Amino acid sequence: MQKMIFSKKPLLAMGLLYSFSSCATDDLKNYKNFTGFSGIINTPNSQIMPKGFVDFGYNNQLDYFGNQYLDAHNFVFSAGLLDNFEVSGLIATNSMHDNLFSSSSNDPLVQIRDLSFNAKYKIPFVPKNWFSFALGAKDVGGAANNYETYFAVASKEWSDFRFSLGIGTSEHSTGLMNGAFGGIEWMPLEWFALQIEHDSEAVNAAARLTVPKKWLFDIGELTFTSRFYSNTDYSENDSTYYGLNFTMPLSSQARKNYKEIKPAPAIAAEKDLKSPDLSKPTLLNERVSENKKPVIAKAGTSEDYIAHSSKVQNVSLTSQVHRLKLALIEDGFENISIGFNDTPNIVVKFENRVFNRNDIDALGLVMGRIGEFITEDQARFLIQLEKSDIALLNIQGSVANYRQFIEQGISPDLDIRQGSVATPSGMMWVGNTAEQSPYFLPRVTFSPALAATYATELGVYDFSLALRADIEVPLWKGAGVNVTMQEVVADTEDFEKGDSFEGRRLKGGLNQAVFYQAVELPFNIYNLTQVGMFRDYFDYYGFINETTWVSPGGRHQLSANIAKFEYQDYELSRDYYLAEYQYNWSEQDITLHASMGKFWALDEGVKVESRFWFGDSYIAIYAADTVSQQVGISFSIPLSSRKDMSVTPYGQVKGNEAWRHGVTTRIGESHNALIRGQASKMYTRINMERTFLNQGRNSSSYVYANLARLREAFLTYK
Repeated sequence: MQKMIFSKKPLLAMGLLYSFSSCATDDLKNYKNFTGFSGIINTPNSQIMPKGFVDFGYNNQLDYFGNQYLDAHNFVFSAGLLDNFEVSGLIATNSMHDNLFSSSSNDPLVQIRDLSFNAKYKIPFVPKNWFSFALGAKDVGGAANNYETYFAVASKEWSDFRFSLGIGTSEHSTGLMNGAFGGIEWMPLEWFALQIEHDSEAVNAAARLTVPKKWLFDIGELTFTSRFYSNTDYSENDSTYYGLNFTMPLSSQARKNYKEIKPAPAIAAEKDLKSPDLSKPTLLNERVSENKKPVIAKAGTSEDYIAHSSKVQNVSLTSQVHRLKLALIEDGFENISIGFNDTPNIVVKFENRVFNRNDIDALGLVMGRIGEFITEDQARFLIQLEKSDIALLNIQGSVANYRQFIEQGISPDLDIRQGSVATPSGMMWVGNTAEQSPYFLPRVTFSPALAATYATELGVYDFSLALRADIEVPLWKGAGVNVTMQEVVADTEDFEKGDSFEGRRLKGGLNQAVFYQAVELPFNIYNLTQVGMFRDYFDYYGFINETTWVSPGGRHQLSANIAKFEYQDYELSRDYYLAEYQYNWSEQDITLHASMGKFWALDEGVKVESRFWFGDSYIAIYAADTVSQQVGISFSIPLSSRKDMSVTPYGQVKGNEAWRHGVTTRIGESHNALIRGQASKMYTRINMERTFLNQGRNSSSYVYANLARLREAFLTYK
């Protein structure tokens, strides 16, 4: 009886304090609760993890089948996907390495090893000075929903306090979040907080200490949590539970990290841009509508840029163009062709092999160089980005207008199109041939290769890890060879030879050896064919053919992917064929993907995926319906610097610009048996999307949405 009276007090206090809705202060810090939500201890609040941030967490409070709390293990990964939406995945387990099929475990309890998925959405329409409100779900999807919970919660910040009230429904025997819940968070210091909550069953209290980001080389924040009090009847031996969380931005190049670019002056009458005339300067505001929105730009100074431009005012145009070419060679670009005429028009064709994470940095540096070295008032420029002499993207604009963009941060007037464009007449080319040929120079890319299982009956985490080296040698226009080698670095016991996951174990030695040929066809159609040896647990000879159409603005992509393989040691064959579609919602940093057909594992069906981009990294959520229904989450991060080493006469060494890893689970079934390779394609280092199309980002919509990064790239690397 005493417990019930005491448990009502926090809710009463919150109700009184919550009624005071005056003077909202700056946003308070958000913490992760023990289940991965932004919240208190066991309960959520209505706050959301910032977009583009990820959190890696561990705590020892195991919710054992919703029946009691044990001193065990929770591993949590959380991410802010949108401004008002966060997701998290949680692995709950009694032990790390016990074989649940074996009777050798010393734990008398039935062991649990559960993978669950959580999501929370903050309603954006509630005025901020009122309160904030969110809806969420815990352990949605999957085959065994041990922690399924649904809730609604409201929060209000006042001074150093945040008050939260909510209601939830669950099937927990403990009563956790099955009814009204709420809590108070007090944050008197940036690095310290006290929290108290009523989780529908018990009162809990915790303290949190945060290591500032500046103490961790500005990488992220580290938070320590101690749940030092609880009056629950469902915890063993009144254990003290603790947690550890590391929160960081997924990418420093995310658009929210940049300052706002000033919009251009009043809009003049628009002209038809379908057939631009490079011989005539265009008005400052003559652009497609996508370019009229303010964009984001990183803080930077341009005083030395202005000073350098003034030094070349009295230099002839011929000398300016020669200096421009030398600067681009020094920047590390390849296959450089530069010409000019009397109009004057400046044409620059080049290949980017140094900004391998994102071609937009190369475009920004090249256009910035043009504004730096070319000072003719009426000069216009055309730059053409190529790869192995295949035209991918071209941009036209006024040199003076672009220089104003660099100096003042005013949105520029650019005409951006896919593929190649006819060069103006009367061009005089600097040099007889393109400088810095990309051919017959090896490019070596190092990256990890990882096969892993999560939360199985054999262990929380088992893996096979190898170091992979891809050696690419371009030969001629659109053609080259690529050889992939790998060396196994480590295997967990279950991946060793003769053990349970031997079939998933990576193999050392030669992995792939292919010849590829890419062709540019009319109407923005590209074709890529690979022929050679492929090793994916078995040895195959075969070919892969990709044909991709890109819409004029680059927002839509349609692809046909056909592959056929012959077993090297058997008289058998296998093939796959896929129709694929990609939509680039560049303004929101989202790409949507859909695939339909027959996949690599000979499973037929459909796969859909949403990629949420943060700079050069993304988090993807996907679902597939082939032999089984499955959902998953994955991430892609660059394992290289923003600018790689320039190509030397001996070649180039770099890291993988887009390394991806993910976790998949079954849904819609009574069991959660492991699935292998379903709804996937054969991995190849050379492919149309990444090798030629910048992961779908070589488009006018993407450049318009990231104008600020063009400017920042030049100011950073000039």
